[in-house]
Amino acid sequence: MERNQANPEPGANNFNDARMEAIMGRLLQVGVLLAASVVLAGGAMFLRAQAGDPASYRTFVAHRLELRHPASLLGGLLRGDASSVIELGILLLIATPICRVIFAVVGFAIERDRLYVAISLTVLAVLLFGMLRGG
Repeated sequence: MERNQANPEPGANNFNDARMEAIMGRLLQVGVLLAASVVLAGGAMFLRAQAGDPASYRTFVAHRLELRHPASLLGGLLRGDASSVIELGILLLIATPICRVIFAVVGFAIERDRLYVAISLTVLAVLLFGMLRGG
């Protein structure tokens, strides 16, 4: 009896391009929705905390430098600081395509496609170099 390719047997290794594209698409959707939810929650926290303060349009107050360091960001999250929550959402948004590329490396490695593993690793290296260099 022949096995149907559209419906492989349970437990069979059915990791192909279509399944990989579907998982990558879902990964991007979940990442963007999670990031948007976190930023929205941080924005609501910020608006609630600033509700009674009068707006001053004469002076510009720059973003606090402490949010640029991971330890300070973590401390702000633990305190429930709205700016830290918004920053976390932005970091999640930045991390989403990086996770997609990492998943592509793993997926192509499972498929034993060396060319696409090499290309994906190159893309990942460029992304990480650009991010860590701090341009």
